[in-house]
Amino acid sequence: MKNIYVTILQSDLIWEDKEANLSNFKLKIAKLINKQDLIVLPEMFSTAFSMKPEEFAEKPLATTHLWMQEMSNISKSYIAGSYMVVENGKYFNRFIIMSPDGSFQKYDKRHLFRMGNEHHHFEAGSEELIFNIKNWKIKALICYDLRFPVFAKNNYSNKSYDYDALLYVANWPKVRNHIWETLLQARALENQAVVIAVNRIGDDGNGLAHAGSSCIIDAKGDFIIPPQQDVEFSATAKLDFDDLVNFRSKFTVGLDWDSFNIIK
Repeated sequence: MKNIYVTILQSDLIWEDKEANLSNFKLKIAKLINKQDLIVLPEMFSTAFSMKPEEFAEKPLATTHLWMQEMSNISKSYIAGSYMVVENGKYFNRFIIMSPDGSFQKYDKRHLFRMGNEHHHFEAGSEELIFNIKNWKIKALICYDLRFPVFAKNNYSNKSYDYDALLYVANWPKVRNHIWETLLQARALENQAVVIAVNRIGDDGNGLAHAGSSCIIDAKGDFIIPPQQDVEFSATAKLDFDDLVNFRSKFTVGLDWDSFNIIK
């Protein structure tokens, strides 16, 4: 029915070197041979998880934004990832979903990683984003957001789910890799949704190691693309909408979900 092909790109990131990272991902995207609908990059894919927005944040529609437009147009795919943006004197860890026609939507990271002092450098977002690709409704979230299930909560009303897939981009450290994989599976199970997750590998500028473990998980909690640690890779999965609908129709937990609203 409404199948989409999603490519995840797990890569090392070069610390605070925007030109090198954009060049690296351009080469990786050029090598893709699948006709994917969506390509997913990690959190802060152009700089890694640097706390120097004063130096590296860009105005909206600047270098990295234009690069995403170019890559999306060339690949004829949606491109997703986050980078540093400065707007109205405030800094944001901003997720962008870029369409091949140049249009885009944004989500500013809501839960800032306190242990990394992200809250001292960036402004927390207040709005959620659910975007649409071929009628798949996909909710965008960033790294530390994974630890807050209420913000990822799916809802079912009027015979419809809020979303069909959760998408996480991250710079999640290796020391907590087990938690990363466990929570991703939990989010899939509790929300009856596919989970798409892309993390980086390699050491950052603070000497913190990242295992990657990028993956795609179905609504039953099973891996469609299994996680791989400490290796760069790209992989593409077909997300079958009929499979999701059939599972939801047989296991109707959505009918019994508690209904509530988040006070912002």
